[in-house]
Amino acid sequence: MSVARVTEISASSKKGFEDAIKVGLKRADKTLRGIKGAWVKEQKVTYKDGDVDEFQVNILVTFELDDD
Repeated sequence: MSVARVTEISASSKKGFEDAIKVGLKRADKTLRGIKGAWVKEQKVTYKDGDVDEFQVNILVTFELDDD
């Protein structure tokens, strides 16, 4: 039987929401082992000079705990 944990992270991108998700997961993968998936909890943008400046996401990352 495995046990998982969920942690919330925030990430941003100038390109779009999908890229922000990838940036966040790629960074999380450097610290967390056993990532199994993620749930996008929140999406928002920053607006500057008449256009979208940055795409931001809060994601819940699920990863399995080690069986040590």
